[in-house]
Amino acid sequence: MVLENILTAFQAEQKPWETVFLGFIYTTVAVFLAYMVFKSYASMTMVFLLTMAALPLMYQMTIMEEEKDLEGYPELWLLKEHSKALSSMMWMFIGMCIAFMIWYAFLPSEMSSTLFSAQRETINAINGKATGLVSADFSIFTKIFLNNIRVLVFCILFSFLFGAGAIFILAWNASIIGAAMGNLVRTGLAELADATGLALAAGYFQVISYALLRYVIHGIPEIGAYFVAGLAGGIVSIAVMKHDIATRKFEHVLLDSADLLLIALFLTLFAAILEVWVTPVVMGFA
Repeated sequence: MVLENILTAFQAEQKPWETVFLGFIYTTVAVFLAYMVFKSYASMTMVFLLTMAALPLMYQMTIMEEEKDLEGYPELWLLKEHSKALSSMMWMFIGMCIAFMIWYAFLPSEMSSTLFSAQRETINAINGKATGLVSADFSIFTKIFLNNIRVLVFCILFSFLFGAGAIFILAWNASIIGAAMGNLVRTGLAELADATGLALAAGYFQVISYALLRYVIHGIPEIGAYFVAGLAGGIVSIAVMKHDIATRKFEHVLLDSADLLLIALFLTLFAAILEVWVTPVVMGFA
């Protein structure tokens, strides 16, 4: 009850950037509780605890968005309103990623290995080899795009079945991205062991900037697509649960959800293009 009442859904939509702190707090509590109570299964338990903390707010926001659909407002107005909720969700996700990155990078190596064991296995399994060359990377693009579509479908399915269930998939992705960035930071800081003064400060800035840039370029549209898809599935779920399916207004709900899904598909395609052909080039100059 304490965590879920820090910020209401209305407050989150009015000041979306504040949810970055909420995501950081939720993640930090989940990380240390998982390690202290469920040490052997901490890598997955912290994701479940994070999901439990974030679910009430996500659910309340989804209900608010579904109620807007029933008012019969024009679609462009609805999409503008949905952007407030999506902005809040994205800021919360960023807070989660930052927290995971910090704890992965700065906790003792033994503790970090225990907390992120599952995430490290996943990172090793999905590390891409994009080069920025169209001919060489088209097969990688296809693989990444289809994998992102699969995640997109799960976001829709989880949200439809559980209201705001996509938050579990997104919390899991936050832990993977945070661990990947944390690994870059930890590796970079190890190379700065002999640096002091301004050189050390500049090194810290460079390492952290590199870690963020490596995943932010394609990560923002990709995660944005998952949130949009999750919101679409959640809106339909709430409408069905409230028996709005028996009314003419349900057609408006379906139309709005269809528009959101089209946006999600476009963002997924755009993110895959960035990941394969833009990120490797940019990072080559970083």
